[in-house]
Amino acid sequence: MSPTQWDFPVELCCRPMAFVTLTGLDVVYNAVHRAVWDAFCANRRADRVPISFKVLPGDHEYPKCRPKRTSYEWYIPKGILKTGWMNKHLNLVPALVVVFYELDWDEPQWKEKQSECATRVEIVRQSLQGRNTKVAVVLIQKKTPLPPGEDVIASERAAALCNACELSGKSLFVLPHTDHLVGYIIRLENAFYEHAQTYYYTEIRRVKSHKEFLNKTTHQLLFVRHQFKIAFFSELKQDTQNALKNYRTAYNLVHELRAHETNILEIKTMAGFINYKICRLCFQHNTPLDAIAQFRKHIDFCKKKIGSAELSFEHAAWMSKQFQAFGDLFDEAIKLGLTAIQTQNPGFYYQQAAYYAQERKQLAKTLCNHEASVMYPNPDPLETQTGVLDFYGQRSWRQGILSFDLSDPEKEKVGILAIQLKERNVVHSEMIITLLSNAVAQFKKYKCPRMKSHLMVQMGEEYYYAKDYTKALKLLDYVMCDYRSEGWWTLLTSILTTALKCSYLMAQLKDYITYSLELLGRASTLKDDQKSRIEKNLINVLMNESPDPEPDCDILAVKTAQKLWADRISLAGSNIFTIGVQDFVPFVQCKAKFHAPSFHVDVPIQFDIYLKADCPHPIRFSKLCVSFNNQEYNQFCVIEEASKASEVLENLTQGKMCLVPGKTRKLSFKFVAKTEDVGKKIEITSVDLALGNEMGRCVVLNWQGGGGDAASSQEALQAARSFKRRPKLPDNEVHWDSIIIQASTMIISRVPNISVHLRHEPPALTNEMYCLVVTVQSHEKTQIRDVKLTAGLKPGQDANLTQKTHVTLHGTELCDESYPALLTDIPVGDLHPGEQLEKMLYVRCGTVGSRMFLVYVSYLINTAVEEKEIVCKCHKDETVTIETVFPFDVAVKFVSTKFEHLERVYADIPFLLMTDVLSASPWALTIVSSELQLAPSMTTVDQLESQVDNVVLQTGESASECFCLRCPSLGNVEGGVATGHYIISWKRTSAMENIPIISTVITLPHVIVETIPLHVNAELPSFGRVRESLPVKYHLQNKTDLVQDVEISVEPSDAFMFSGLKQIRLPAQAFYTYQYFCQASGSTHG
Repeated sequence: MSPTQWDFPVELCCRPMAFVTLTGLDVVYNAVHRAVWDAFCANRRADRVPISFKVLPGDHEYPKCRPKRTSYEWYIPKGILKTGWMNKHLNLVPALVVVFYELDWDEPQWKEKQSECATRVEIVRQSLQGRNTKVAVVLIQKKTPLPPGEDVIASERAAALCNACELSGKSLFVLPHTDHLVGYIIRLENAFYEHAQTYYYTEIRRVKSHKEFLNKTTHQLLFVRHQFKIAFFSELKQDTQNALKNYRTAYNLVHELRAHETNILEIKTMAGFINYKICRLCFQHNTPLDAIAQFRKHIDFCKKKIGSAELSFEHAAWMSKQFQAFGDLFDEAIKLGLTAIQTQNPGFYYQQAAYYAQERKQLAKTLCNHEASVMYPNPDPLETQTGVLDFYGQRSWRQGILSFDLSDPEKEKVGILAIQLKERNVVHSEMIITLLSNAVAQFKKYKCPRMKSHLMVQMGEEYYYAKDYTKALKLLDYVMCDYRSEGWWTLLTSILTTALKCSYLMAQLKDYITYSLELLGRASTLKDDQKSRIEKNLINVLMNESPDPEPDCDILAVKTAQKLWADRISLAGSNIFTIGVQDFVPFVQCKAKFHAPSFHVDVPIQFDIYLKADCPHPIRFSKLCVSFNNQEYNQFCVIEEASKASEVLENLTQGKMCLVPGKTRKLSFKFVAKTEDVGKKIEITSVDLALGNEMGRCVVLNWQGGGGDAASSQEALQAARSFKRRPKLPDNEVHWDSIIIQASTMIISRVPNISVHLRHEPPALTNEMYCLVVTVQSHEKTQIRDVKLTAGLKPGQDANLTQKTHVTLHGTELCDESYPALLTDIPVGDLHPGEQLEKMLYVRCGTVGSRMFLVYVSYLINTAVEEKEIVCKCHKDETVTIETVFPFDVAVKFVSTKFEHLERVYADIPFLLMTDVLSASPWALTIVSSELQLAPSMTTVDQLESQVDNVVLQTGESASECFCLRCPSLGNVEGGVATGHYIISWKRTSAMENIPIISTVITLPHVIVETIPLHVNAELPSFGRVRESLPVKYHLQNKTDLVQDVEISVEPSDAFMFSGLKQIRLPAQAFYTYQYFCQASGSTHG
């Protein structure tokens, strides 16, 4: 029995379309006919009517029509559905035959052509032999016809042609061969589709008419057959709703049939066909839940209808096909726009199909396990005269026999044997792998990683059973990572066991060693005796010997593998295998830990390597190497013990490299860092542990970084969350979980043994040369050399501070913009033990605010580390924050000559400029001198001399000056007139003499100047005596260019009597004199 027997027939799975045949077209030699045919069948869009076209000759013989029955009284059906019926109505019996004929309405030989056309139509009718197939005629014309009713000749000749051909007017068409051919063809198609609809409607009525002759006693099969045919014709008619309704009825009728071992296969076959149709139409109607419900009902009905126990593998094959077909339908619906979800997608159906395929494989292995001497029956009971069965689901040796009793048990026995022998030749693994692959693709698409991994394991196992070990290893190796990362150790052990068998049967050395290492480890759930066997095999491989076969392997495959292993032993090549363990869980664990996160360069770097074995027996390793990011340190961290390969499992109580299962071995290392690595990180890049030796085979386990494997992070997390108290261990042992990997350390400079002191008098004053005294004293036991000083503004502060801060070593000259903010690497010589030096640093701060200053001292010193002489560069830095403040506040005001406050001054009238310098410094300030620099618009009344030379101001004290000025008339100046600058030269009183004097320039405020026409000035003595005369003189000055007419009146006062003119009218003389006579003592006003 062919394995493709369970595939659904193509005619069942395709979309039924109306079948129309075209005759009279010569598509090979006639270009016009070829163009017409191409327009029908080439590049059909989805919106065109669903018709299947075929070009046939006019005298083609169609399948004969069986004579119609008038009674079913004595008719006994031989089966449900014939194997050729669906194909017959899809591809052999047309719904419409179209006769194409080239004939124009103005044809000169019309009669002859009309007769020839009628003859062709008659030939077609005879070849249909009484079927209800419709016939139509299409006239291919060269000219475009006139609109209906306008061409009288065409109307008359069309009626005559219809009479000659016995056609109705609706069955005659005209096809002009013009540029718009496709448009005419589409209109023809629509007309053909209507004719086809009528044909299938007639067929449905014909089949329905048979029902009245049937009875349920003897015609149960016919009820199913007729209902299926009605549904199928409805599909051809594109009436999918009625088709679905009739398929559901047919499905129910199938399950009403009496089932027996002799007909169970036919019942299941038809049930499967009808179920497929129902599910397909449900998906087509966008009702996926109905499809799923129908399929579940179908499986529930049929899963226990196994049939013959000797052929139970057929039931598994049938079940597998049901799930696969539904998965295909589901997937096709998704591609057409249906939305699936994680919990309901085609992957589950492909998975179940694979499950039944695996069950089929197991049943076949049990039931078809005949001796090699059993021969295939001759003649073949599975062969038929036509090569195909008459009815779906029947046995070839008893077709059409519906009796429940087996008339010929011997023939039944031979038939079953033939099926079993053919089943034995089926490649089950190939089918299983295909189904699992489909399921994996679906679960990957819908993001179900665990389901995907589970099925990939099954695929790998099937490849193993199919002896395709390479693909099996590839798949198993892929999924191992997922199970390791999630800690599914039992599943991982099972997968590793299969992978070990594959690697053994292919004699893959590295893979065999890798899987053996992991199966011996803590992640493996194998028993100790199994681990001992694997450990022994691993040692044999390292000794360049063949391992023992893995259990439960195919005998022939083992023999082939033994030859491959023998070849591996004889071949010369590299015997060193390096295996990175970060992606799996070997039987040895490794952790590296530096003693401290940082080491001074003059202290040896110390770290420990911890090793722990999880194998069943003690084991000896041959070499341990630690690699660093600076490879020059690698040479100091190697442990090697010479041993023979045979000693790997012997003498295990001696030597550092002997590991006892469950015990932690600590190996300590130390080395001296290089001085050029100061400030750098030393990192362990890998740890290599060698098992075996180069004389045989050597396996190098490589841990990246400071150790750890695929399970380490998960175990560390569990240990951190655990509240379980650890048992007490001896002093020389440690708990493995308490060891934390520390794979890197920092090399820092030697601790300096010097003192750095800063002496200064804060705060700093703006623009002064602020002195910072740096004292460095050596406390080293030997001379230090190449001492260098870096001092100034600490980098990383505000850029404005950098631009306004300047540093120098020379305090005798003022810093300008060219001086830097930080002086670097100032050489200061060597220092002997106890010796100290002082360096004076001068800082000029141009703005107020806080600044952080850095003083960094570096030096070289010779020292011995582990009896090795090295030169260490030491450094020490001090920082200090210095506040900068203004040295003094300067207040400026304008007053009259009577010391009255002025908001404005008058042109050519003297006024006073007063300055007041208030000390804001906590230290005494010495004002060396002051200077008034007048603007061109101002003039002095008397000589300008400093009145505060060498004045010492304490905190809060002030010094004032007064200057008499005059401003000539300048007209109206917007914003006032510039006065000039006030320059104060000063220094700290405590500063040394060679410290330069600081000049602070104060910009004086502008003043508003007004012009007055008349100026009055009184000239009087500074005091007078009571009852004595007091002369007073008034000066009047005209400030304009015009003669002014002024009237002056003098008012008497109680304090004075006066003699002189009481009222005057100008112009008059330039001045007037009055004699005052004081009446009272004190300050009086006249």
